[in-house]
Amino acid sequence: MSAGRFLMQRSAIPGVQAVDACSRHAFARHTHEQFGIGVMREGAQVSHSGRGQVEAGPGDVITVNPGEVHDGAPIGGGVRAWQMLYLDPGVIAQATAAYEFEHPSRKQPGLARDVLALYALVTSGAAPLACEALLLRVLAQAGGPRGAPAAAPRSRGVPASLRHALALVDDDPAAALSLADLAAASGLGRYQVLRAFRRATGLTPHAYQMQRRLLLARRLIRQGMALADAAAAGGFADQSHMTRLFVRAYGVSPRGYALAARGA
Repeated sequence: MSAGRFLMQRSAIPGVQAVDACSRHAFARHTHEQFGIGVMREGAQVSHSGRGQVEAGPGDVITVNPGEVHDGAPIGGGVRAWQMLYLDPGVIAQATAAYEFEHPSRKQPGLARDVLALYALVTSGAAPLACEALLLRVLAQAGGPRGAPAAAPRSRGVPASLRHALALVDDDPAAALSLADLAAASGLGRYQVLRAFRRATGLTPHAYQMQRRLLLARRLIRQGMALADAAAAGGFADQSHMTRLFVRAYGVSPRGYALAARGA
């Protein structure tokens, strides 16, 4: 098994991104804007998610909901390989309302077969109708309505006082904000904001802002923006600053991600 691979493959369904990966990288805590579902093909990993700490081995179905803070490290320092489908919230909304994946990792052979079959369909240029029918079957097995989709943590019953502070970051991740700015927006003290952020998002305000900046930069890179411009637009000190955080979170450099996106 190769010790490093990150391949974004062409998808037959708009809004669905297919990733074939193999890595021994230990991912730092990060989030995604999309729903993610995939299958661990080889090796094993341990990860902490918003739904608890879990282990996943060969054949296990792995999922992540939008905005869910998670990490991942190979068990025993080895290499693990997985195939993952990332679905834009709009794709899920067209299929079912108020959806959420239930289990971050689960042994469910029938679902695993369907996820791998869906991956093969969307990456082989199959007819959209066939892909969409199988996608609905996958979603029916993997989750269900659990409240509003979590495009950002502030949609998950976050206290109203904190929503204004989260909005400051979400609406302009590149902005140079201070803890005092967040406290003023929320009507809370600085220490209260710090605690409220951690309870609501699992991250400090600074870590949360860095995640939003990474998501913005990744989106801009996928759209074809030059790396230096994406770093500047994302509010990073420079391209090397963006690269360090990008690799920690995603296990691939911005340049590698850009090349993979172009290949898709």
